[in-house]
Amino acid sequence: MRAPNRRSLTPEERDERRARQRELLADASRQLLTSDGWKRWLRARATLHSYSLHNTLLIAQECHRRGFVPTHVAGFKTWLKLGRCVRKGEKGIPILAPIRLRKPDADGEETTEEKVVFRTVSVFDVSQTNPLPGIEPAPLAPPRAPIAGDSHGHLLPRLERLCGELGYGVAYRPLDGADGLCDHRERAISVNAALSRNGQVAVLIHELAHAHVGPGAALASDVEEVVVEAVAYLGCAAAGLDTACDSVPYIVSHGDEDAIATLTDTAELIDTLARRIESALELESEPGRGSQLAA
Repeated sequence: MRAPNRRSLTPEERDERRARQRELLADASRQLLTSDGWKRWLRARATLHSYSLHNTLLIAQECHRRGFVPTHVAGFKTWLKLGRCVRKGEKGIPILAPIRLRKPDADGEETTEEKVVFRTVSVFDVSQTNPLPGIEPAPLAPPRAPIAGDSHGHLLPRLERLCGELGYGVAYRPLDGADGLCDHRERAISVNAALSRNGQVAVLIHELAHAHVGPGAALASDVEEVVVEAVAYLGCAAAGLDTACDSVPYIVSHGDEDAIATLTDTAELIDTLARRIESALELESEPGRGSQLAA
């Protein structure tokens, strides 16, 4: 039997729903005003690669309110496919999911033209699930590797290709007192040849962040430092290298609306640049890197 269609919302109900969604995002963005809130977002973004900036902000805020750190997040049905089931009574984490709708014409007839609206849906952290009986749960992510090892050397050619796409050459050579250098004038990146392969991956990600920002970004020096360090942290986390965000600097703010806008814009730039590096690493094709709901 066909399920009944969902009742269409009135214009007033749509306005109320949009207002609630805006307030949710505003509350989540305000969390960036504190150093702890900023680092909570970075930790959430480090593992939730396929969620949008807004949804990682929402997830970080809600999980902090409940007293736990999100690691792997997915919808109810996705967890079943991964061999896990959400425990009875667990409350979902609200995020915003895009829904594509056909726009009617002047006569009310359906057309091929689409519009995108956002609806609040629930996702769950792995800590809210249990393995299904008799089923081996799918691996959620490869184990973290220490910077001192050589296990991730296979990622270097992928990062070198991205450097080439940006117009930068890469050289591995002895460096006196430095792990890496990014020369914008010569469009050249140097990595210390004495480092372990994992260390070279981490350094190359860091220098790629410098190359992405570049001199044309016209960022204040403190903002540029935050962007580069945050992108490097997220890139290393995506590569599966054991890093921490405690050393990532923070933009001191005064709590007004302009500060919120500045921090949100900075987080958006960090998110965008990190996605470029994550895409270059081609991690979606590796075990444990399945797609997740994004909005």
